[in-house]
Amino acid sequence: MPFQPSDQRPRAGITAVGSLLPAEVLSSDSLQREVALRSGLTLPPTLLRQATGIVTRRVAGPGVYASTLAAGAARRALDAAGLSPLDIDLLLFASASRDMVEPATAHIVQAELGSRAHALDVTNACNSFVNGVDLARSMVLAGRARRALVVTGETPSRAVRKDPAGPAEFRDGFAGYTFGDAGAAVVVEAVERGGILDVDTETHSEHWEVGGIPGGGSRHPRGDEHTYFRGDGHELRGVFEKVGTAVIDRTLHRTGMDWDGFAKVLVHQVTVPYLERFAELTGVPAGKLVVTVPELGNVASASIGVQLDRVFTELEPGQRVLFVGLGGGISITTMVWEKS
Repeated sequence: MPFQPSDQRPRAGITAVGSLLPAEVLSSDSLQREVALRSGLTLPPTLLRQATGIVTRRVAGPGVYASTLAAGAARRALDAAGLSPLDIDLLLFASASRDMVEPATAHIVQAELGSRAHALDVTNACNSFVNGVDLARSMVLAGRARRALVVTGETPSRAVRKDPAGPAEFRDGFAGYTFGDAGAAVVVEAVERGGILDVDTETHSEHWEVGGIPGGGSRHPRGDEHTYFRGDGHELRGVFEKVGTAVIDRTLHRTGMDWDGFAKVLVHQVTVPYLERFAELTGVPAGKLVVTVPELGNVASASIGVQLDRVFTELEPGQRVLFVGLGGGISITTMVWEKS
């Protein structure tokens, strides 16, 4: 029988969602031409598009920051909920990107919104947003917050190396050419029915060196060289395949659900081949997925929030959605949410 939590159990859920995409559209072919021109490399025609399945992505223009995208998405989520910024008492900026090392970007978002909530950052690579939603749920259930706003603003396109010195450097930064920019936000609060029913995680930190942006911390506090994304996309994919589907299998077993029980399955999307491999390994029907990666590229932690915003209004109360977050480090997070 499908998982049914006790009616006496306190619940918290997502009650509103918003997202924001930068106006500028950059095609993979245009990006490849720019890289070839600036590096002097001779690249096979349509290499980026064919290798990744990404046709276009959105990129933040001058004066648009991670906080800008987060605040814009936040306003849309608050408007959808009929709320004012002052109705929020917890604001979590949950993103792989940030405006600066210090202070927390949450404070910049809060200043833009005009809210007065307890504000802090949550960061765990592309899993940041799902982790932020989980933390908000926990704070609501613990009585530490009445209504939380979880926001992300992702600008990974600014970590893309467009002038690699040679083929080796091009390969080392290839995963960065999948990146696009976006913002997303959700309101999390107590609900009478439905809500977030189940959360599970699996972490394999021995693989933390597979990919990332090494600059800005105590290891590499200065130097442009450390501000570009570096990593082997094939190695990262191999690590996720080696880890396997255990956390998803546990979630399905524990909740007594199968794929038919979910209206949608929202998974972090890196490339089209990566998404197709996920569907092959897990058995999730293609019709359950909300495919955004060909149009938007890899928008890091905003991926699941953007997908949710695209289907939120069409979901009926009682329908369930599975979130599958994947993040460098590496970590996997599943979340079962039922619309109230």
